[in-house]
Amino acid sequence: MKNKPLAFQIWLVFSGILLAISLLLVILFPTTLRGFFTMEIYKTIENEQLILTEYGSPGSNTPEFGDLAPRDRTVSHMVLPIHRSFFYYSDELPIEFIKRTQELAANQSKAVVRYENNLKNQTLFYVIRKLTINGEQSYLLSYSWDSYRNDLVYTLFRQLMIVMFIVFIFSWIPSIWLARYLSKPLVKLEKHVKNFSEQEWHEPVEVDRNDEIGKLGHTIEKMRQHLVKKDEAQQTLLQNISHDLKTPVMVIRGYAKSVNDGIFPKGDLTSTMDVIEEESEKLEKKIKDLLYLTKLDFLSTRKPVKTTFRLDLLIIDEVERIKWAQPTLNWKVQLEEAVILGDAEQWEKLLENIFENSLRYANKVISVSITKTDETLLLRLWNDGSPIAEEIKDRLFEPFHKGHKGEFGLGLSIVKRIANLHDSEVWAVNEDNGVAFYTKVPLPHEKFT
Repeated sequence: MKNKPLAFQIWLVFSGILLAISLLLVILFPTTLRGFFTMEIYKTIENEQLILTEYGSPGSNTPEFGDLAPRDRTVSHMVLPIHRSFFYYSDELPIEFIKRTQELAANQSKAVVRYENNLKNQTLFYVIRKLTINGEQSYLLSYSWDSYRNDLVYTLFRQLMIVMFIVFIFSWIPSIWLARYLSKPLVKLEKHVKNFSEQEWHEPVEVDRNDEIGKLGHTIEKMRQHLVKKDEAQQTLLQNISHDLKTPVMVIRGYAKSVNDGIFPKGDLTSTMDVIEEESEKLEKKIKDLLYLTKLDFLSTRKPVKTTFRLDLLIIDEVERIKWAQPTLNWKVQLEEAVILGDAEQWEKLLENIFENSLRYANKVISVSITKTDETLLLRLWNDGSPIAEEIKDRLFEPFHKGHKGEFGLGLSIVKRIANLHDSEVWAVNEDNGVAFYTKVPLPHEKFT
């Protein structure tokens, strides 16, 4: 059934529930009615007996022996002695049954007892009530056949079946409408998702409901917006890559062709080859950064393998390694012991890129500090360089967005990706006659020493 249309499945389930309820009523209703009417028959018999014993037979204050005129057409009565024989003739009740009722009346301890017996392929319901008539122990035998009960059960059951049939037939119309109503938005969402698979995601997903289907639609719309942004970013990335790679390749090819022709644009072979080597280094670094960005994108879809390590020691090692690029800078390092959970290699890359950025813009001083709270630590890297232009500050960590001294616009983008992979935040602000980069890192839940 799961391969059938959803509207058909909903209708089939709805119809199946109605059918199951109908079958259950068909099975239980007759039994329930029979039990109910059996109790009603006994109550009717006993009420008739009370009327007879209260008012007596016509023309007397007490019942007389023999048949009594019934006040209810379904109940018959007889007053009989318990211990002596009597003359009896009736086509309705056999004499053996009457003698059996005498034995029952003689042996019963209660004044009124209900009985049931099968006679002539029918069920007879009767009540024996002990009496004293003219000083003689007697009993009032009141009885009713089950034909009346069966007629009532049959009549009500037939009416119920007619009602159930009408309900079952007319329920198909709302069930079909309900099935289509529930499946229509899902069919619409399926169409949108199919378009997404064919990279047609510019048509918005419009949802005008807040139930589970509406929540699914809102989620699909968020996915669509994410795909649109990712597609635009990918197109921009490809355009920027082609543009940024074109220049060094063009320079290398031009200089190589000139050397091959015996021409040295820089005056001599050594100076010319230095230019080719410098452009090759730039090209190599850009390709490495692009590959690293691709690696980070891949890692973002996998469960990361993280270990604990000392971030403060990693910072000290990185400062010692990189500060010799500009020996004239004054480094101020104030670090608290900081144990974090993450990928040490990625954090090394993050620190390398953010330090290189500070080296590029710093005039005299670079300051590095770590402060901790109970749940996070804050890494601050400040330099006394020129402030970040307002028009690029909000897009500083996006690929290929760079300042006036920037190289490729990939370094800070890598910093942002690594921070996101570690549930961390990174941002930059202009402050204290310089620029500060902040990285907020969550501390591990467990204590490490």
